Amino acid sequence: MLLAAFLWKLYQLKRSPRDKPLRAVTLCLACALLSYPVTMPGGSSGVDMVAGHGTAKLAQNVLLLLAVFYLMCFYLHSASDGKASYRRARNEGVLVSVVIIAITVAALSVPHEVFAGSFSTADMTIPQIAFFYGGAGLYLMYALAMAARWTRRYARMSRRPHSTGLWMAAVGLGTMALACAIRAVIVAVRAAGVDIPEPVMAPVAFLLVASILLFAAGITYSAARARISSLRLWLRHRRDHRRLAPLWELLSEAYPENVLRPASPAALDRWRARGVHRRYHRRIVECRDGLVDISPHLLDEGDDGGLLDVDAEELAARLHRASSRIGEGVPAPRPPVPLAMALGSDRQSDVKQLIAVSDALRAAA
Repeated sequence: MLLAAFLWKLYQLKRSPRDKPLRAVTLCLACALLSYPVTMPGGSSGVDMVAGHGTAKLAQNVLLLLAVFYLMCFYLHSASDGKASYRRARNEGVLVSVVIIAITVAALSVPHEVFAGSFSTADMTIPQIAFFYGGAGLYLMYALAMAARWTRRYARMSRRPHSTGLWMAAVGLGTMALACAIRAVIVAVRAAGVDIPEPVMAPVAFLLVASILLFAAGITYSAARARISSLRLWLRHRRDHRRLAPLWELLSEAYPENVLRPASPAALDRWRARGVHRRYHRRIVECRDGLVDISPHLLDEGDDGGLLDVDAEELAARLHRASSRIGEGVPAPRPPVPLAMALGSDRQSDVKQLIAVSDALRAAA
C-alpha cells in the first residue's frame, strides 16, 4: 500500500512538478518507504553486514526523522505563502539536520556491540545511547505534535467525510506524539539507572502501533469512502445496463443506425468504449433515440398524436406490435411524438422509466 501511494504521488508530481505540498508528501512517503525494508530482519541484517553493525538502526531513525520533517513541510507549504513557508521550512530543515547529525555522532561514538540492542534492551546508562533515543524521540514528539495541531485546524474547517478522516489523523498524530513523550520519559528514567519492567513498556509500544494504524486509517478514510461510492455507482450502472438490454435489443434491431460506435478504430478508443459507465450512458442515449424513431408506430387509431402517455406495460405491448410492423416494412404513419415522463423530468427519472419499460418487455417475453 505504501509503495502504491508513493508511485501515485510520484505520478502526480510528474504532472505538477512545482506543487510544493505535493512534493513534500512524495518525499515523506519516499522516506517512509525506504525505512520499511530497513526495519525488517532480513533488511537490517543485510545493511549491517554491508555497512557495519548498527547502521540499519541509525538509517531507520534518520529516515523517520526526515519523514516527519517532510510531513511538517506539507503543512507549512499548504498554510503559508511562498516566502513565509520557505523561510519556516528552512528553519525546520536546520533543526532536523542538527538532530540527525547529533544522533549520528552519538551512535558512531559507541562500540557496535553496545548499539546493537533494541529500545527495550539498550543500556540507557550510556550517555550516547540515551541521547540517541531521547534526541530522536523528542524531535519526533515535536514534529508529530505540530502536525496534529495543523491537522486538527484543517479538520475544523472541513466538512464530512473529509473532516472525519482529518480528525482520525489528528488523533493518531497526537497519540503518536504522546507515545514519543512517554518513551522520552522512559529513556530519562532508565538513564538514571532505574529498571522499568516489560509490562510497563508493552502498553507504550501498543499505543504507538495503534496510533500509527489510526493515522493511516484517517488519511485514507476520504479516499476509501470515495472508492466505495464509486464502486456502488459502477455496480448500479452495470445492473441498469443489463436491465435495459430487452428494450435496447428491440430498438437496435429496428434502427441499427442508432447504435453508437467508438470514436475511432484505435485500440485506446475501443478500450474506453467498453467501460461500464460509457456503455451505460451510451445505452440510455440509444434507447431514447430509438423511442423517438419508433414513436409514430406506437400510436393507436384513437390517439390524438400530441403526446403518448401510457404505462410501462402498455408501452411494452405497443413496442412489440410496432417492431413487427417495422419488420414488415410498414412506413411511419406520422411524425415522431413525445413520450410522457410519468416519473419526473430529470435524467434519473428518465432512466427509471426506461428500465420499467425494459422490465415489462422481459416479463412479456
